[in-house]
Amino acid sequence: MTQRVDLATVMDRLAIDEVITGYAVAMDDADWPGFRALFTPDGRADYTAAGGIEGPAAEIADWLAGTLRPFTVRQHLIVNRRLRIQDLGGYPGDRAELRADYLSPLRHESGEDLMSGGGFTFGLLRGEEGWQLRTVTVQEKWRRASVPAGLG
Repeated sequence: MTQRVDLATVMDRLAIDEVITGYAVAMDDADWPGFRALFTPDGRADYTAAGGIEGPAAEIADWLAGTLRPFTVRQHLIVNRRLRIQDLGGYPGDRAELRADYLSPLRHESGEDLMSGGGFTFGLLRGEEGWQLRTVTVQEKWRRASVPAGLG
């Protein structure tokens, strides 16, 4: 590979990392317009394996807004990112897939703590707006709730 291709790949990796981090931050900050902007116009997400819904990004944003509203503390950590950018004969293409693990501690307004973990698969496309999410699939692997003292 040439230095130019290597640099383009590094720039793509940084841009994709920004999208994935933006996804987590948008959920934590309840920035639903920002969440929607991360997706392509036909972008979709599937939360059914975590007890949620599947549908267009706008519908998912509305569902997440309602589901997360009672949680006064939200933290979505997306870690162990494994990225594959489409290879067009040694040159980066306009498609990518990122698989990552997540850990999500939440605090409900009642004082109950909820913690879950699992994996994400993000399908990304590069367009005029840069890299955006086309698909998001969540696979919850575990969940634990703790009841505050005196309520159990």
